[in-house]
Amino acid sequence: MLLKLKILKYLSRYRKKQVPDNEEALIKWQNKKIKRHLKRVAKKSPFYAERLKKYGSWDKFPVINKEIFMENFDSINTHGIKKEDAYKVATQAEESRDFSSMIGKVTVGLSSGTSGNRGIFLASVDERAQWVAYVLLHVLGWQWKQRKVAFFLRANSNLYSAAKSKLIDFNFFDLKDSITNNLEKLQNYQPDVIVAQPSMLIQIAKAQKAGRIKIQPKKIISVAEVLEAFDHSLLKRTFNQVIHQAYQCTEGFLAKTCEYGTLHFNEDIVKIEKNYLDDSQERYHPIITDFTRSSQPIIRYELNDIIIDKKEPCPCGSIFQAIDHIEGRADDVFLIKNAKGEEIQIFPDFIRRAIILATTKVQEYIVEQTGPKEIIFYLDSNDFDTAKIAVTESVLDLLEHYHINDCKLIFKDTIPATTMNKLRRIKRSC
Repeated sequence: MLLKLKILKYLSRYRKKQVPDNEEALIKWQNKKIKRHLKRVAKKSPFYAERLKKYGSWDKFPVINKEIFMENFDSINTHGIKKEDAYKVATQAEESRDFSSMIGKVTVGLSSGTSGNRGIFLASVDERAQWVAYVLLHVLGWQWKQRKVAFFLRANSNLYSAAKSKLIDFNFFDLKDSITNNLEKLQNYQPDVIVAQPSMLIQIAKAQKAGRIKIQPKKIISVAEVLEAFDHSLLKRTFNQVIHQAYQCTEGFLAKTCEYGTLHFNEDIVKIEKNYLDDSQERYHPIITDFTRSSQPIIRYELNDIIIDKKEPCPCGSIFQAIDHIEGRADDVFLIKNAKGEEIQIFPDFIRRAIILATTKVQEYIVEQTGPKEIIFYLDSNDFDTAKIAVTESVLDLLEHYHINDCKLIFKDTIPATTMNKLRRIKRSC
């Protein structure tokens, strides 16, 4: 009952909240929010108390990353929770598939850890209520009628199940279950909204096109993985609607799509700084400061994701920064030495384009750099030999541009399963 009351409180607060309508005023508003927030959390977070004392102002704090954050987990969180205890509780939940795991009144969960370093997620009752209220208003969209929401995830959480109410029939679909069982369950459920990672949405779309299921969702929301244009196009054609996205990670709820399907940073709850990765200042790592979360304060935290901003204003008129697309992670960038022995960075977008523009005969693909001079191409095609020839020619042209002429290209006609792991179409494993 307490949680429901808190959700209603934040629903009312978010509906009334007025955010400045110009960039200069927004920056001042954000800075004021961060200053107040830091003053509160520093009372219970030794890590940030020390930084505040040493540097005086949040914007002078050294930037941290996941490694630093996890090393200082015990002194960063404001509940005195030990990392070892949190891991134990969250791991037991993963193994038992009972996701009601808590330490005291704090929800505990694990991130999926695509970078190889799994994170721990903490959320108090108050933070759960804030998240539910924000999602109801800005992601699902407020309606005075019940909607059935199919939520596909690797792990459930009290954070997600808190959304269940008289207006939201929330149904968790466990990705650990078989595709067949989940599709049968989805057919019987007939959801109004589907929330799932792109790899699962693709399976749903294929089943719909093949006639194995027949559903009519009014809204589809992609989460957890990068939604590539290749997959976005398939989903849009299959369901004939705007495909929405929610960009959320262990570190915060960072962005959501507007009615036009454009991702915008949630600058009413997070501040974004940019660490540019190239001279053109096109690609960057976002440095985030969340001024709403208290259990795990996130201040000047650099993510490994590679973001490219949208250059043209979005038709929705929002002043929040629009994202053209999320290109991938820093560890998805291919590193290959050229003929002079210089290490060349090839960003994921260039690999994608080399495949997509080469041929229309590729239904799905995954590309993996497995060695200093070795790349494996997994292609799903109804004409594998033709696709292989076209992709080979296109990729060799790309490599030649970088003066790379001795790279081994390996082709396989089977796509690796990704049911419980995040789909990364472009990845480097060496």
